[in-house]
Amino acid sequence: MTMPRSSLVSLSDTPWYHVVCRCVRRAFLCGEDSVTGQSFEHRRGWIEARIRKLASVFAIDVAAYAVMSNHYHLVVRIDEERTRGWSDEEVLKRWTLLFKGPLFVQRYLSDARSEMSDAELDRVGQWVELYRQRLCDLSWMMRVLNETIARMANAEDNCTGRFWEGRFKSHALLDEQALLSVMAYVDLNPVRAAIAETPETSDHTSIKQRIEDLSPDDRKDKAKATTCAVQETEVLENLKPGKNTLLNLQIESAFKKLPEAPLLPFEPTCSLGTGIPFTLEDYLELVDVVGRVVHPDKRGFILERTPAILVRLGIDAEEFVANADQFLKEFGCAVGTPDKMIELAVQKQSRYLRGISKARAVFENGKAA
Repeated sequence: MTMPRSSLVSLSDTPWYHVVCRCVRRAFLCGEDSVTGQSFEHRRGWIEARIRKLASVFAIDVAAYAVMSNHYHLVVRIDEERTRGWSDEEVLKRWTLLFKGPLFVQRYLSDARSEMSDAELDRVGQWVELYRQRLCDLSWMMRVLNETIARMANAEDNCTGRFWEGRFKSHALLDEQALLSVMAYVDLNPVRAAIAETPETSDHTSIKQRIEDLSPDDRKDKAKATTCAVQETEVLENLKPGKNTLLNLQIESAFKKLPEAPLLPFEPTCSLGTGIPFTLEDYLELVDVVGRVVHPDKRGFILERTPAILVRLGIDAEEFVANADQFLKEFGCAVGTPDKMIELAVQKQSRYLRGISKARAVFENGKAA
């Protein structure tokens, strides 16, 4: 049964979400077309760069991502509290990096602010509160991301029509166990699909970015980013933006100058606070171990020892590894330990949440240390 978006993304339940969005008909519109041989790999760079830049505008932090040839995954944390600390001017400046905004807003941000009447300032105040809500709204971030990429791709192909299969799908991540499982699932997508041998060689993923951040030599990736930016500029220059399009060239020019937001840091003492509640070392160990198992050409790998992070969270190692490549398919709108899923079902007055059986198999391995 279809559920309203307001029910699927509810910050009173959790600020953590997994998001997936697919290209129409799952065509290779972001990778290499095996039939024609035409490569669209550069579009994966578009998506990766825009995800990171949008995170610097919205109060939505990116914990993990993987941009594949026909879909992409995101794991995010929505920080509603952060928006409350932004001044009215800060909110308007952020929003006008994405949209031109009403005339009153433009005047408020210009030298003409002192000439505005009280009624006009009150109207601007109403816009501020609306934009404040939107800047911590996952649906708005996804709309800006997907519509912009679709318009750019259609302009490059000189065509019209859908680029994405539909609206994004999401899973609420209710606890540390769910967050760890889904982040590992996302970061291992290229390895699982056999387009990368190891996590550190999997392009357009957060795990590769985190590993590179530990290394001082990132000249190759900077060159790749420059090439991607040039291709993006060429596409934008060929567009003829309409009155209401997201691709206002003046806005795009300012948006491109934004720095990419850093990935959400690992903070093992925060317990699902403002950071990822594990150590980076433990997480990299887990991804490395599981990556050796889920690669299609390396099945049958036996764990020599259980990664410490699984022991701490009370996750059954054998079940975790066995379900590493099919994990999310077993769940519906939420992922978590059985207790958390039952608690959510009670809150939503639902008799059942899909995935409870899988949650019991993977997450009920004794109490976490």
